[in-house]
Amino acid sequence: MITTTHLTARYAETDQMQVIHHAVYPVWYEVARTEFIRKAGMPYSEMEKQGVMTPLTDLICKYSKTCAYEDEITIETKLSKLTPSRLAFQYTLYKNGEDTPFHTGETHHGWVDRATFRPINMKKRFPKIYEWMLTAIEPDTVTK
Repeated sequence: MITTTHLTARYAETDQMQVIHHAVYPVWYEVARTEFIRKAGMPYSEMEKQGVMTPLTDLICKYSKTCAYEDEITIETKLSKLTPSRLAFQYTLYKNGEDTPFHTGETHHGWVDRATFRPINMKKRFPKIYEWMLTAIEPDTVTK
């Protein structure tokens, strides 16, 4: 499953060179990831209520071109890895009307217990959530 999230670059997100500051991209990833999870069938807040969280373990950002104030952006998001203990997302950012991405990125996360922040095996502890996430990923990228 690939979801699309639409944003307009805000003035507050620019730097002195009048381009989007590099620190903004992880925030945009979070917006897109939250939208992906919601579109896949369960809001992230509901996962937290059930006792699971997904803290960030790795962040990869690749800047190909600049993005500026008021650029309209589409972020394509996909779940690129899923195991009982980890998951990863890939993000491809396009300026609307362009076919070539100006930015790509990845985030890697662990599954943890909300109360203890200890790693958990989702397949054993929250099988319904794990099965639900399986429906959002291509079968050849799953490690069972």
